[in-house]
Amino acid sequence: MQTLFSEEQLQDPRISEANEILRKCVHCGFCTATCPTYVLLGDELDSPRGRIYLIKQMLEDGKPAEPEVVKHIDRCLSCLSCMTTCPSGVNYMHLVDEARNYIERTYDRPLFDRLLRSMLSAILPHPRLFRPALRLARFGKPFAGLFRRIPGLKPVGAMLELGPSALPPASQQPGTGVHNAAGKSRGRVALLTGCAQSVLNPGINAATVRLLNRLGIDVVIPPKMGCCGALTHHMGKEEQALSFVRSNVDAWIEEMDGARLDAVIVNASGCGTTVKDYGYMLRLDKAYAEKAGRTSAITRDITEFLASLDMPEPVQRAGLRVAYHSACSMQHGQQIRQQPIELLKAAGFEVVNVPEGHICCGSAGTYNILQPEIAGRLRDRKVANIESVKPHAIATGNIGCMTQIASGTSVPVVHTVELLDWAGGGPIPIALTTPN
Repeated sequence: MQTLFSEEQLQDPRISEANEILRKCVHCGFCTATCPTYVLLGDELDSPRGRIYLIKQMLEDGKPAEPEVVKHIDRCLSCLSCMTTCPSGVNYMHLVDEARNYIERTYDRPLFDRLLRSMLSAILPHPRLFRPALRLARFGKPFAGLFRRIPGLKPVGAMLELGPSALPPASQQPGTGVHNAAGKSRGRVALLTGCAQSVLNPGINAATVRLLNRLGIDVVIPPKMGCCGALTHHMGKEEQALSFVRSNVDAWIEEMDGARLDAVIVNASGCGTTVKDYGYMLRLDKAYAEKAGRTSAITRDITEFLASLDMPEPVQRAGLRVAYHSACSMQHGQQIRQQPIELLKAAGFEVVNVPEGHICCGSAGTYNILQPEIAGRLRDRKVANIESVKPHAIATGNIGCMTQIASGTSVPVVHTVELLDWAGGGPIPIALTTPN
């Protein structure tokens, strides 16, 4: 793609990098076939190729973002399916992230949209605020349908619908400090416990710690670690996101340079995609660039790490028929596809493929709140495909997907690591014991 940036514009390293990405696009259109919003809406501007044109024009003009551009960029899920499809290696992830940062800096959103985004970025990344907010939301849940019918308030209805009717006890969340391996230690890792996941389903982190400990891995949960920054990063709130990133880098570098770390383990693939990109996100920060690169280099999804170990024979074989939903951030963001499936099969589960497995479920961080209509259509499509293979349970590796899919089906949705922990001698996942 030909670009028209001035020499002065190209002195900005961010514009220079965007220019390099843009110039790789050859207009082939392969990305349109796998883009969820283009598949649903059929609008070229709601495809990666169309958005690339919009981003190019916006950055070249150097003027405040126009409402029409913002609309189509906001509709992007950042599912990254286009990057899997692209034959030219266009890094659409970094390009759309820069577009969102630019929009946040230059565009004056309508008041309600601005307030909603500020609220989400202030509450979701902080478990101490998120938990009481969810308790409060339960009182509004019966009115979710009403909000859905009021123009402009649909995101409020979507938010209330997604809120759980009950929360698991906070005591299920593993505490900070070192959780020692059972028997001789074979390694030492840090576990990112996350923000939303630690409230919505702390049992995922508990299962991760139990499983790793049984395999001889010491697990450390640093006290100064927090949100990975993904939620705010994808809303274009760059400084807030980078503040989270720096805090986590500090916490992990302290462990790496102290007692050592073999890996940083992430069990929410949306977080994992972001943490693996910390080196790029802090590339312009001289104080953090090298440290961020070191932490990204040792970051592994839990299934990616488990696949590198000698897994023992399962203690109990459940014989469940499991539909594996590969989160977009797993299959497209991290290019992890076979490891979770192979681990589940080795643990004794019958794993079945889901039709249209490359298409997003519509979760995408806060997307299912901010774009509820598109997200709802994608969820219904995903659920229909999953239910067509008649599974006993649905397994996935991302808390956002779990919440989104569970809101549209009665089939139990569990995290992959919960099933692996159960097969290895841990407790049965709560979702499999709860009547639907």
